[in-house]
Amino acid sequence: MIQLRPFASLGGFRNDWLNAHHHFSFGGYNDPERMGLGRLRVWNDDEVAPGTGFDPHPHRDMEIVTYIRKGAITHRDNLGNEGRTEAGDVQVMHAGTGITHAEYNMEKIPTWLFQIWILPDRRGVAPGWDTKTFPRDNKGLSILASGRPIDADSGALKLNADAAVLAGTLAEGQTAELTLAPGRSAYLVAVNGTVTVNGIEAQARDGVAISDERSVTIIAIRATEIVIVDVAA
Repeated sequence: MIQLRPFASLGGFRNDWLNAHHHFSFGGYNDPERMGLGRLRVWNDDEVAPGTGFDPHPHRDMEIVTYIRKGAITHRDNLGNEGRTEAGDVQVMHAGTGITHAEYNMEKIPTWLFQIWILPDRRGVAPGWDTKTFPRDNKGLSILASGRPIDADSGALKLNADAAVLAGTLAEGQTAELTLAPGRSAYLVAVNGTVTVNGIEAQARDGVAISDERSVTIIAIRATEIVIVDVAA
């Protein structure tokens, strides 16, 4: 089943520094039909104004992935980690037994990012953080972060969840194939461009929920960058 969630239908929140759109119920947005997909609990499409950001706040027992679409984000936490993640790259934070972190846009332009929360396989793991630069000239899909056993040697950032975050760029007319194992679902968002997912057309920033599909064909109608989360049901 392919379910299209147009960008205009997403939940939202806006203040003087943050313009957020929620693919799933989050904060003041509550839709009982959009409570998550398998272990995927949150997918926020955020625009953070220059010189602002998320002040220190705590989390527990969640795998939080940040994919930067434009600009950069600077991370700081109470474990002493600090680093900058820029467009096309990804950071992973393991909240585990507890972590307090801040995320700031120290750039002179707005930062656009996807904030993705995935439920861990077990509670009480050690908290941590990491970031990684990925090649920008690869065509097709790359595994950015994963806790799937099949990805153990992929070089992807580690997730404490049976899930994977993939991303890639497709030229106009290019096709990518995604195979989902039985009992798994996926959620896809195109950063830009236009794609079809098993024949269903999705515009930039639309969400596409995929379930009960073993083979998924993604075709770029217009050149695109896509992000996908593959999760256990």
